[in-house]
Amino acid sequence: MALYDLFSHPVERSYRAGLCSKAALFLLLAAALTYIPPLLVAFRSHGFWLKRSSYEEQPTVRFQHQVLLVALLGPESGGFLAWSTFPAFNRLQGDRLRVPLVSTREEDRNQDGKMDMLHFKLELPLQSTEHILGVQLILTFSYQLHVSVINGTSPFAYDYDLTHIVAAYQERNVTTILNDPNPIWLVGRAADAPFVINAIIRYPVEVISYQPGFWEMVKFAWVQYVSILLIFLWVFERIKIFVFQNQVVTTIPVTATPRGEMCKEHLS
Repeated sequence: MALYDLFSHPVERSYRAGLCSKAALFLLLAAALTYIPPLLVAFRSHGFWLKRSSYEEQPTVRFQHQVLLVALLGPESGGFLAWSTFPAFNRLQGDRLRVPLVSTREEDRNQDGKMDMLHFKLELPLQSTEHILGVQLILTFSYQLHVSVINGTSPFAYDYDLTHIVAAYQERNVTTILNDPNPIWLVGRAADAPFVINAIIRYPVEVISYQPGFWEMVKFAWVQYVSILLIFLWVFERIKIFVFQNQVVTTIPVTATPRGEMCKEHLS
């Protein structure tokens, strides 16, 4: 009857030598070459320690229906026209106050419960002799800031100064930037036509950059180190097997006796 290998298992073999022998020195050198070079390779590859990290997040942005408008008039008219949703600011303007027609609409395109864009339209009535040369417009959005950038209850003109508002905004930890790569300014209008501002403001996915904590840095470095260490462990394990099996260093080979056979020898 033919016989087949149905089961097999490796036989453990140990190699004995003194602590001051060449074999012990070889194992110490192999351990150093196994664990230290991966650390140096990972460190020299740059990015071993994670100094900055980032993640993407769709922000929850809502228009607060707060507007501050300053329209600069031509030299023939002189001065400017202004309006805002802050009553204290409007009281400071006197004859320069001009109330526009404002319409807004926010849209959630991907139906994820978060608004994706704002449709904003403002129509400022003008006299036939008035011409707009420039516009300064501030819209406020809810980014859950602790203190409002514009103090809408202040009776002082300084609190509504655009330079002061922007400077106070830049002091915050979180700021937003409005990019308008393709602005279009159309000239020419009918005598009784208002000055119209049409804007579509999109709320894109934000890339949040932050300084990682200690444990996140350790985790990132550990993953890089272990991925290189596995290669060195495999290589030096094969080297150690070759050295001891071929007696490159002098040792005493000892075949480990299975526990069952040791019990039988003891009973006999």
